[in-house]
Amino acid sequence: QFLGSTEVEQPKGTEVVRDAVRKLKFARHIKKSEGQKTPKVELQISIYGVKILDPKTKEVQHNCQLHRISFCADDKTDKRIFTFICKDSESNKHLCYVFDSEKCAEEITLTIGQAFDLAYRKFLESGGKDVETRKQIAGLQKRIQELETENAELKNKVQDLENQLRITQVHTSPAGSVTPKSPSTDIFDMVPFSPISPQSSTPTRNGTQPPPVPSRSTEIKRDLFGAEPFDPFSCGAGDFPPDIQSKLDEMQEGFKMGLTLEGTVFCLDPLDSRC
Repeated sequence: QFLGSTEVEQPKGTEVVRDAVRKLKFARHIKKSEGQKTPKVELQISIYGVKILDPKTKEVQHNCQLHRISFCADDKTDKRIFTFICKDSESNKHLCYVFDSEKCAEEITLTIGQAFDLAYRKFLESGGKDVETRKQIAGLQKRIQELETENAELKNKVQDLENQLRITQVHTSPAGSVTPKSPSTDIFDMVPFSPISPQSSTPTRNGTQPPPVPSRSTEIKRDLFGAEPFDPFSCGAGDFPPDIQSKLDEMQEGFKMGLTLEGTVFCLDPLDSRC
């Protein structure tokens, strides 16, 4: 059972450990009175340190590196209790970890001591390089975790910016710009005739040119009676011969005086001489 950890002022010492044990035992009694149980843990002891794991999920709750452990002892007055003091890597504070084991408290303490002996022998064999390597590996692992966290935060920011950019593009679409529409066509895929717009040589959508408008010949044609045919496009006030114009004026005067034609009386207002 893991009673917990508490900060201590000194990295070692029997009295320092006893004070920490009394504090954590008192905290455990309070938790028991409140109905809370003391959590059980699993320990992994090696020449690299002591890991405190959850016995079911195997999740590492605390990883105490061996070169940071400064003191380890069991309680002579209570054979169930054993402790060790470890310097925290982040806060640089000395923490005392206290455990309650019914049968193997003393054996666990001896095992941690053996891990120190093996680590020290390996240190002598490697000339101190192994410890420095472990320190560098530990520092690199911590830096990797920090970079992974920072990378995840940056990815979230980039995703937020992309979403904001998409929303901005939708709201700021060029609503004022009007796309020129192609002229509508009839059922034969032909552009309808417009008397206002001039004729264009642009082919229609089906790829054929519209038929050319026949030009009027400048040669004057005459009918069977030798008179010029009536042309509504060239008809104007000044196009009538003088004799015809005088006769029209006489007929207009006659209509004003009540000229009769086939029993009908005509009385017209002054007419415009234009066609």
